[in-house]
Amino acid sequence: MLRSMFSAISGLRGHQIMMDVIGNNIANVNTVGFKSGRVNFQDILSQTMRGATSANAGLGSINPAQIGLGMTVAGIDILHTQGNLQSTGKLTDMAIQGDGFFVLANGIQQYYTRDGAFDISLDGSLVNPASGLKVQGWQANSAGVVDTTKVPGDVLIPIGQRTTALPTSTASLRGNLDAGSANGATGTTTLTVFDSLGVSHSVKLTFTKTAANAWSWTAAGDPANPGTTTTSTGTVTFTTGGLVSATTGSLSVAFTNGATSPSLPTLDFSNMTQFSGASEPVAQTNGFTSGTLVTFGVGNGGEITGVYSNGQTQLLGQIAMASFLNPAGLLRAGQNTFQTSSASGVPSIGRPGQGNRGTVTTGALEMSNVDLATQFTGMITAQRGFQANGRVITTSDEMLQELVNLKR
Repeated sequence: MLRSMFSAISGLRGHQIMMDVIGNNIANVNTVGFKSGRVNFQDILSQTMRGATSANAGLGSINPAQIGLGMTVAGIDILHTQGNLQSTGKLTDMAIQGDGFFVLANGIQQYYTRDGAFDISLDGSLVNPASGLKVQGWQANSAGVVDTTKVPGDVLIPIGQRTTALPTSTASLRGNLDAGSANGATGTTTLTVFDSLGVSHSVKLTFTKTAANAWSWTAAGDPANPGTTTTSTGTVTFTTGGLVSATTGSLSVAFTNGATSPSLPTLDFSNMTQFSGASEPVAQTNGFTSGTLVTFGVGNGGEITGVYSNGQTQLLGQIAMASFLNPAGLLRAGQNTFQTSSASGVPSIGRPGQGNRGTVTTGALEMSNVDLATQFTGMITAQRGFQANGRVITTSDEMLQELVNLKR
């Protein structure tokens, strides 16, 4: 039997596999985060008809004579090139710019994906709604601190969760007191003090000039805000440069509404000045009332920041991202996910934007990296290669037929 027939058969098989890969690429041209495949061929066994000889007795060297016996598929590679980003405007949609993969888990095994079409499940966790796999990362503690040295876990975004109130502990005074005013002149401002229950109280602070570069202050509860009393007084002294050189007194606010009483905010007068001009003191305090989580945002580094109804923001968690020394060695696991293999190596998990991990873009998805022009060109090549190998089989058959006809 002619060797060319068996070589052509191997060519048919190889080009059929090439067509299978191209068909899968084209089928996933609109699959979010899909990475296209590529087939590589190599020749196989060659039959040596004559060995090579070195130069000898005035003759030059003689090259070997070999006949190839066909081809085989050397490998099917995954091309992890960047896909284009498509804006969606959805808060939970995320795309990776650069290398890396989102980490998903089902409680038993981890998966890796470039598909960032996420949503929030009923239990508040960030998930892939098509598979139910949960996005992995690190949860912040009550103070908004994330510890990325711990093992990643499910990322929770508890929409509607209520925060505790923060009572006022500091009050910063700034603004000017009129240096040219006469003794007895006054300037007033109002402080907003939050108690331990999150209830806001207005406290009026009155500055009265007592001497050159010296002012006294008195705090009084707002008559329109019953349940607040204070008897705090003190003094403020300025240098000729206008800066505070000494302060005395402390603020003590008592409540009768069941909150922790009294509240003892620290007063900071260091930003006040005394120059010629109107007396316009301004007060700013910390603390806030209780609020609920209404929305959130994700930064380029994968940090999730919650926005509460009381206007406060706090870090909720951190999305994890994995990178591999050889991402082409990952195994496709279906549902736009990959699994590790002995060729890919173990994942390096950390914050996005650090190491060789890319950054996160919210409100967008990464499109498939399939290039239709390249795929259609490859389709033509596969078709012609298959057709040519089929013609070799036909021609070999005609040659065998001619050999059989010699008997006639």
